[in-house]
Amino acid sequence: MNSVIKNAKRLIIKVGSSLVTNDGKGLDHSAIAKWAEQIAQLRVLGKEVILVSSGAIAEGMQRLGFEQRPSGIHELQACAAVGQMGLAQIYETSFRAHDLHTAQVLLTHADLADRERYLNARSTLFTLLRFGVVPIINENDTVVTDEIKVGDNDTLGALVANLIEADVLIILTDQRGLYTADPRKDINATFVHEAIAGDIALEGMAGGVGTGIGRGGMLTKILAAKRAASSGAHTVIAWGREESVLTRLAAGEAIGTQLTAQMGQLTARKQWMADHLQTAGKVVLDAGAVQKLVEEGKSLLPIGVSDVIGEFGRGAVITCVTQNGRQIARGLINYASTDARRIMRHPSSEIATILGFVEGPELIHRDNLVLL
Repeated sequence: MNSVIKNAKRLIIKVGSSLVTNDGKGLDHSAIAKWAEQIAQLRVLGKEVILVSSGAIAEGMQRLGFEQRPSGIHELQACAAVGQMGLAQIYETSFRAHDLHTAQVLLTHADLADRERYLNARSTLFTLLRFGVVPIINENDTVVTDEIKVGDNDTLGALVANLIEADVLIILTDQRGLYTADPRKDINATFVHEAIAGDIALEGMAGGVGTGIGRGGMLTKILAAKRAASSGAHTVIAWGREESVLTRLAAGEAIGTQLTAQMGQLTARKQWMADHLQTAGKVVLDAGAVQKLVEEGKSLLPIGVSDVIGEFGRGAVITCVTQNGRQIARGLINYASTDARRIMRHPSSEIATILGFVEGPELIHRDNLVLL
């Protein structure tokens, strides 16, 4: 088995609470410094890195004197608010030693469920990566409620992998990886070096719950890998205390459990658009635009649209139809319906003059469009 990380360009690295906080005994400055050093080396190799870090609540618990994780929502939010300060500070200090800037990004499920906020988060993360910044992402536990929480940072890591089309999700944990059964209870349990993400048998192997410090167990990691695979991202689950684990993985060494996605990124995204989303509206294409899309694989430009049907926002999934109503494609539109009506039948060069801004020269970019 060769590590999928060797040839990957964009990585999501998730670090669990027990690793960040030295099993709940305050922030582990030494461990965080080592990860910062390794991530700096990954950046030298040309890899883009986003870090999803647990630990805010655990650090807040330590600072506020809690011996066990509180159950009350307000106590948890208070712990998160206090702990997030220390967490951000140590990451900033550790990465600054390697001349790298960091950015704190706090998300809730609502940020990823709402299409406009989803696109804003996506654009921000891409811009930070372009500037060479290492984003540090955590769930916004200070304001989160049951209705808007992601629940655990394994899932959050997978959602971020989908958000920015990452190549690999690396989950660093306090376990070596996945076994066929709990090795503490079954002497016949064997280590799983490699498997297909989404294989239902993996969920039966995982079982169990997290530690008293963190929320996730091995099952959440298996489910996160399944979710990440839906956008074409592979997953590696490895022991976070393994010496130079990130740089060794980047060198191609097989460490931990590797769960491979079966679809390429673009195929997965197009299948998602074609099969799983209800469309918010329609655009009617003239014959020239139909030819450009179907025969030449081009993007959809405003000049080729003769009508816009329905009310929708930027980033909505809409259907492209011919003059006689035949559906030919679906895609993520760059402009809200009101703006699309203003720029339809106009060349892209006139968008700025008409709207006063430009989200892109295309109404739908070909990477965000799937033929039906």
